[in-house]
Amino acid sequence: MRVLNSLGGSWRSRHFRSAAIALAIGLALSAPASLVAAETDDLKVCADPNNLPFSNAVGAGFENQLAELVAGELGKHVMYTWWAQRRGFVRNTLNAGSCDVVMGVPIDYELVETTRAYYRSSYVFVSRADRKVDVESIKDLRLRHLKIGVHLIGSDGTNTPPAQALGQRNIVQNVVGYMIYGDYREPNPPARLIEAVEKGDIDIAAVWGPLAGYAAKTSAVPLTIAPIADTEDFAPLRFQFDIAMGVRKGDHALRARLDDIIAHKQSDIRALLANYGVPMVQTGACAPETDIR
Repeated sequence: MRVLNSLGGSWRSRHFRSAAIALAIGLALSAPASLVAAETDDLKVCADPNNLPFSNAVGAGFENQLAELVAGELGKHVMYTWWAQRRGFVRNTLNAGSCDVVMGVPIDYELVETTRAYYRSSYVFVSRADRKVDVESIKDLRLRHLKIGVHLIGSDGTNTPPAQALGQRNIVQNVVGYMIYGDYREPNPPARLIEAVEKGDIDIAAVWGPLAGYAAKTSAVPLTIAPIADTEDFAPLRFQFDIAMGVRKGDHALRARLDDIIAHKQSDIRALLANYGVPMVQTGACAPETDIR
């Protein structure tokens, strides 16, 4: 999953908004016979081949690793349907019957049937450690003067919660937008925003936590990340999201099996996410046994 929009209904694509990800119920019934037959041996996963730290074509993302974990529990092998995560992603993959599960969607994402949440994360501020910017609050007065980078989602006015909150504070002149879709010919297009921080092109960026956390863990330039605080006055904008897996609506059997796996493999999932630097916050929507923070 790339980036969540302001109200949580979508991905970067409300588009993921992003419409992150309603279509067909029962499309599996019309899927080609070859696909139906393969279901007994394969866990068919819809994923983006160019979107680290979430997924890529060589299996280096944490959603790739999670898919392998889940497939192992089911006694299956992972088989991918690759598609860029943007408008039409769910329509052209999951709801077209070419795959059975999306590994990361907001828990209230209306286009799919979601499992229990397996983590919750937050938008964060990220800056170079040597700059000692140390901004945590969206109300920090320094944001009126710092050069701030945000992701832009598209031309329909849907943007990330930090971008909208800054706009509500009339902080616009010093804000630089980076298209979340970017140039897909380049590796991991959303990472251009983080790279702008590393190069000093901007002072600070407001970014979806998993992307920033992975960068902080792997960047040659030490980075500081901090969950964005003092967001209450901007409701209904949301800055934290519970993330689940998504299956086709009506596929209750697969959802139930995935729920069971999430429940009894929590420690493994937590370790996997931590290995990728995913900043996690505690959630009431996650399984009761979890102590994910």
